[in-house]
Amino acid sequence: MSRTQNAIRNIFTGVFNKIIILLFPFVIRTVIIKKLGTEYLGLSSLFTSILQVLNLTELGFSSAIVFSLYKPIAEKDDNRICSIMNFYKRIYRIIGFIILVMGLIVLPFLPNFIKGSYPSDINLYILYLIYLFNTVITYYLFAYKSALLNAMQRNDIINNVNSITVIIQYILQIIILYCTKNYYIYMIINILMNITNNLITAYITKKKYPQYICKGEISKEDKKSIKKRVCGLMIQKICATTRNSLDSIFLSMFLGLNIVAIYNNYYTIMFAVTGVLTIITSSITSSIGNSIAVESVEKNYSDMKKFDFVYMWISGWSTVCLLCMFQPFMELWMGNENMLSFSSVILMCIYFYVLKLGDIRSAYYGAAGLWYEGRYRAVVETILNILLNYLLGKLFGVNGIILATIISILLINFGYATTIIFKHYFKNISIFNYFRAHLLYGVVTLISCVATYSLCKIINISLVMQLFIRAAICIIVPNCIYYICYINNKEFKQAREFIKNRILKK
Repeated sequence: MSRTQNAIRNIFTGVFNKIIILLFPFVIRTVIIKKLGTEYLGLSSLFTSILQVLNLTELGFSSAIVFSLYKPIAEKDDNRICSIMNFYKRIYRIIGFIILVMGLIVLPFLPNFIKGSYPSDINLYILYLIYLFNTVITYYLFAYKSALLNAMQRNDIINNVNSITVIIQYILQIIILYCTKNYYIYMIINILMNITNNLITAYITKKKYPQYICKGEISKEDKKSIKKRVCGLMIQKICATTRNSLDSIFLSMFLGLNIVAIYNNYYTIMFAVTGVLTIITSSITSSIGNSIAVESVEKNYSDMKKFDFVYMWISGWSTVCLLCMFQPFMELWMGNENMLSFSSVILMCIYFYVLKLGDIRSAYYGAAGLWYEGRYRAVVETILNILLNYLLGKLFGVNGIILATIISILLINFGYATTIIFKHYFKNISIFNYFRAHLLYGVVTLISCVATYSLCKIINISLVMQLFIRAAICIIVPNCIYYICYINNKEFKQAREFIKNRILKK
């Protein structure tokens, strides 16, 4: 199948999967708060963040392996594919053991991560061990099979299996919470469905690609290439983890579990929207990798500009929706006592937008395998993010934590990282045109935010009706502004033709 067809198929199955894994957590969080209390959500966020830090041991091997598979798959080199998969399998089992050991080392220090109280009917150590086991077991149960499907541009199989198992998991967990209020059983169900997901994915992969068996030894060249890219990926993964996981840890240390829970309610909504947009980038990354292997630099840059334009339109519109609908939704969902200030909402929206600025560029960055070249960028961002999290978090609380992340993303993740791909891949293309385009996108999004929020603020009716009317305003006003501002834009015309002639026809 063509790259376009693969991307479309992956996007559609990804959208369905994302709706499921985003809709059910809202229900689950609501049930936990009503039946158990906010401290349980705080514990869940804290343990998840700790284990994400421990998962740094994975070092980005999965991404490096997927990159290493692009060329042998295109060349139909089955022996090389088998040897790479065998290497991946052995490495993942070693990683699983290391995470287990590191997780047990953290065990005695758990109370130090919590300021104030935690649920009296919960044994911190037992619950943490359940979370730890759920993380470790994945590395021993065919997780490496997903890399082959990913490289084959068959993310739709992963999405479909995940959709089915997640639906069953959440239904069982909701029943358990209502009938028993037992958080231990709730987490054990999570483990069982995680195992089921891996086993089903492994079975389908074996049936579809029986010729790929984990055997043989990879060449010195492949091992050297993987080692180099893992080195870069390791540093970048540390960067991503400090950005996403340490926020909850710092908040727990400075402000306690209740604030962690409230912040993560907002973050859950933002992450839900981010997750929907991630479907686009994750679905096209393998196709981009194939394109980089066979197409010219100029062709790929032209494609990147088209994708970037469409993606930033969607991202900007999503930012407007978050700004206008965050607070009424949170008031309806969690009540006034579980809401952040509007200044925090503004910062969360800025956080979301700057996080999306470099997504398409990052897809090309990863597909070109430039992780090693960007190792220093990741180190700088990590150090800056940790320092700002500590300093601004201590001074300004939640707003300080969010602002710290915004600064590090905008200056380093977007600015510095963009220079890397233009230096090593888009070598003879002007970087200033890229930055100028994003400056335009940012200005138009700011105008859309101000205009749309000003209209929404006039509405003063019941929360439910207010949400519906605000949603209608958010659909119409910002998109009209975007259309007026971009109607003569070159990328707009190219993107319109691409969508009309390539995507809609497919």
